[in-house]
Amino acid sequence: MDTIFALATARGKAGVAVIRLSGSRAAEAGQALAGGLPTPRAAGLRRLTDPDGVLLDEALVLRFEKGASFTGEEVVELHCHGSPATVAAVLDVLGRMPGLRLAEPGEFTRRALENGVLDLAQVEGLGDLLEAETEAQRRQALRVLSGALGVRAESWRTRLIRAAALLEATIDFADEEVPVDVTPEVGTLLDGVSGELSGEIDGVAVAERIREGFEVAIVGPPNAGKSTLLNHLAGREAAITSEHAGTTRDVIEVRMDLHGLPVTILDTAGLRDSVDAVETIGITRAIERAQAADLRVFLLDERGETQGLRPGPDDIVVHGKADLGGASGLAVSGKTGQGVAELVARITSVLETRAARAETATRQRHRQAMIGARAAIGDAQNQLSLGMEAAELAAEDLRRAIRGLDSLVGRVDVEHVLDEIFASFCLGK
Repeated sequence: MDTIFALATARGKAGVAVIRLSGSRAAEAGQALAGGLPTPRAAGLRRLTDPDGVLLDEALVLRFEKGASFTGEEVVELHCHGSPATVAAVLDVLGRMPGLRLAEPGEFTRRALENGVLDLAQVEGLGDLLEAETEAQRRQALRVLSGALGVRAESWRTRLIRAAALLEATIDFADEEVPVDVTPEVGTLLDGVSGELSGEIDGVAVAERIREGFEVAIVGPPNAGKSTLLNHLAGREAAITSEHAGTTRDVIEVRMDLHGLPVTILDTAGLRDSVDAVETIGITRAIERAQAADLRVFLLDERGETQGLRPGPDDIVVHGKADLGGASGLAVSGKTGQGVAELVARITSVLETRAARAETATRQRHRQAMIGARAAIGDAQNQLSLGMEAAELAAEDLRRAIRGLDSLVGRVDVEHVLDEIFASFCLGK
C-alpha cells in the first residue's frame, strides 16, 4: 500500500494540529522532516525542516510500530502548531516526497479494518462517535467501538460452529453407532443463540433513534399555544406566533438535547376542519408526521379536543396557555414557562425508558444480518424436528447462519457497503 498522510484535526486556527502518516515509508518521511524519530510509542520534540533545511515548525513527534498503531501499519504523528500556514507548509513538503500521497476520506480507518485492527461494526461505531452530539449518542457509539457487538457475534458464531460440528459428527459416523445423542446439546445451543438474536433485533429500532434522534410532535387544535411552546423550548423564535388561528402551515423542526438524548421537537399545524386548501395540506402533513413520531404531546385548548388524532398509551396530554388559568391537571405556558420543566421531565422519562431497551446493534444492516441468521437457525431447528435423518440439511442451515453473522462484523459479503460507510469519514480519519 502507498504511504498516506493527512491532517487529522479540524481545519482552521488551533493550538495544535495533528498530521498523521501511515504506511511503510512513514518512518522514512518522518525522519526526513524531523532529522530523527523518538523511540516507538514515545514523544519527542523535534525541529521540522524542508529538504533545503528551512525551518517549518517545532513539533511534538510520535512514532508507532507496525502492529501497534491505529491502522496496524507504521505510523508517525506530527503535533504541530495549529496555524493554517504551518499546516500548509508541512503538508506541502510531505506531498512532494516520493511514495507519499494525501489520504482519501476514511482511508486510515479503512486500513485499520483491512489489517484486522477493527471489525466493521467497530468502524461504524467510530463513525457514530465522530458524529455524536449528545451524551446518549456518545455512550452508545463507544459501546460499539469497544467491540461489544463483535464479542456477541463471536459468541453466537462459536456456539453455532459447535452445533454444526456435532451434527457433522453424526453425519460422518452415520454407519456406526454414535455413543451420545447430540440432539439435546444442539437444541440448547440453537435456542440460546436464537433468543439472544431476538433481543438484539428488538433493540435496533431504539438504538437507531438514539443515533438519529427521537421525534416528539406537538399536536392539538389551532391557537392552543403550540408554536409559543416550541419557541420557549428552543430558546428562540423558531416558529411564527399570532393570535390568529392557523398560522402554522408546515411542520417546523427544532433539534434539542434533552438530558443527553437527541430529540427533534415538531410543531405542527392546528387540527381542525378547514376549507382553506393550503391549511388542509398542512393539517394532513401534521397528522402524518405526528403518527410517525416517537411521542406526541397533545396540547389542548379549553374545549379539550384532539380532532383527527387520539393519544396513545405513552403520549402526553397537557393544557395550553396555563398563564390564563382555568386548566386542570398538567398545564403549560410557552409565554411564561409555567409547567414547561414538568413537561420536559415527562418527555425525558418516556424516552429514557425506551432508550434503556437499546442493545449493542445500532443499524438496519445489523438488524438484517441478525434476522437472516435467526431465520437460518429456525430452518435448522425445523429440519431437526424431522429427526437426525435431516442432520445434513440442518448443518447447511447453520453454515448459512454463520455466514450471516460473519457479514455482521465484516468478514464476508460487505464490500458493497464499505464505500458508503467511509464516504462519511473526514479526510484525516
